[in-house]
Amino acid sequence: MTRDQTERDAVTLEIGYAVVSAALLAGAVWLVLASPVLLFGVEGTAARAVTGTAAVLAAAALLWRVVGVLWGFDSRRRTDGTG
Repeated sequence: MTRDQTERDAVTLEIGYAVVSAALLAGAVWLVLASPVLLFGVEGTAARAVTGTAAVLAAAALLWRVVGVLWGFDSRRRTDGTG
């Protein structure tokens, strides 16, 4: 099965959209969760715990967003009859 240039371009654009939107979401999640450390000057173990938890949850949000966008794209492509 071969893909024409239009299909390859659509996949490339969807991957780019997934990565950029996921990065923005992950940044927002990290910023919201780490804001107590940034705003109130929390230091020490509490700061490391909060920022570490924020980083883990931001990474989870990033992965969730990429998978969700690409899975939705594949579902739409299959129902349109192009896949």
